Formats: sequence, C-alpha cells, structure tokens
Amino acid sequence: MVKSPLEQRIIDALEQHAAEHDVDIVDVEMTGATKAPCVRVRIEGADGSSLSLDDITAQTAWVSDVVEGIDPVPGAYNLEVSSAGMARPLRRPRDFARFVGESVDLATTATEGRRKFKGSIVAADEDRVTLELEDGERVDISFDEVKKCTLRPVYDFKGGKEGKR
Repeated sequence: MVKSPLEQRIIDALEQHAAEHDVDIVDVEMTGATKAPCVRVRIEGADGSSLSLDDITAQTAWVSDVVEGIDPVPGAYNLEVSSAGMARPLRRPRDFARFVGESVDLATTATEGRRKFKGSIVAADEDRVTLELEDGERVDISFDEVKKCTLRPVYDFKGGKEGKR
C-alpha cells in the first residue's frame, strides 16, 4: 500500500502502542491545506470490532501523545481520531483477506492502463489482491500499486420492513 513516509512513520509509532490499548490502527491520513493540516487516525477494536464514541474519546489522549511526539507538521494542526466507518479503508494484506467477498473501490498507481477499480475481493495474499470487477473480469493487483482502497458501504433502507407492501 502506497503511503507517504510521514503517514507510514505515524502508523508505525501508533502500532507500537495500539496493542496495550486494545485497539488496531486502521489507517492514518494527512489531509488539508498547508495552512490547515489535519492528521486523521482511524481505529477499531483489536478484535476488529467497532468502537463507540466513548471508546474513541478514551483512546484519543494516547494517540495525541504519540502523534505529538512525532511533531508531524511545523506549527498547528488538527488531529481527528475516529472509527473506521462504513467506507472502511483497507491498508494491510490481512485487511483485504478479512473482507473477501465484499465490494470495494480501489485506486492504484496505474495497473493495466487503469487507476480506479470497482468490484469484489475474490482473494488476497501477502503480495496481491484479486478483484472481480463489475463486468465479471478478474484482475490481480499488487499491494505495492494500491494507493487507496475502501469498502463500498451497503445501505439497507428496508431493514425492518420485511413482508410489508
């Protein structure tokens, strides 16, 4: 997965402390303009479970201490600590393997003349992910070429109304 050196440095520092706080670092992203930079940290329970707002709030102090220790940008910046969300980013081979069968949006550095792919994860190993695209074509993509990948959320607006017409 392609990450900036600074993002990877923050991920590595956070992952050193995550287990002692019973969380997993899903992703780190640097966003915003030079005058208003933001460090966005997404976390979940170490077992892959979602965290409540109270859980996220409880985790923010140590995340802030670790990020501040790195001093990622000169001057002020915003720190956002949140859950992975419905459009959860996939960063590591184990994330892709965990979500085999799920639909994703994936951006690459340029694979087979394309940069963007929509489809379902068919398989994943330590080196690559196999997607079945919406047209039925299968494509293998090396993790070295993946810039960004997120789960495509499924919204079920008919949830509790089964059987009603």
